[in-house]
Amino acid sequence: MRYGYARVSTIAQDLEVQIKALQAAECQVIYQEKFTGTKTDRPEFNKLLEALKKDDTLVITKLDRFARSAVEGIQTVKALFTRGVKVHILNIGLVEDTATGRLIFNILSSFAEFERDMIVERTQEGKALAKQRDDFREGRPRKHSKQQILHAVELLKTHTYKEVETKTGIKKRTLIYRKNELEAMRL
Repeated sequence: MRYGYARVSTIAQDLEVQIKALQAAECQVIYQEKFTGTKTDRPEFNKLLEALKKDDTLVITKLDRFARSAVEGIQTVKALFTRGVKVHILNIGLVEDTATGRLIFNILSSFAEFERDMIVERTQEGKALAKQRDDFREGRPRKHSKQQILHAVELLKTHTYKEVETKTGIKKRTLIYRKNELEAMRL
């Protein structure tokens, strides 16, 4: 039997592309989850590993969906090979249980881990550089300008939160937060 595994790291991401690729690869059962790859305990992946039997094939779209690190990937593949399970990574091919197959898998796993580490390193470098700017703000950019907030806070003197929200489009929660922020700055 061919089992597929699809994973994305966040709830906002979409599994559709991976699922279509696994269906095209003729997977009869597809396990899927929206779960960060940085955690070792991935519930659906663990269920899948338990379900696999001798002569089954595990199909994954890309190597980085499979394991957090080269060591984890190598250990998992070894365990699957010991149980007689085949591993097929669509963007690489069938991983063979031969010396050459294991070598190629180990090298590609190391490159995948290296790529992931480089992304983290570049992100951290970019953030450190950005923090040196005077106008740096951690997190998502604000939706409303300071002038819009000041106008809305001024309206709150004579209107309810609901009325100000309707007039300005600024949500009540944001108004409360920004109003408290402005008052704290005045102290």
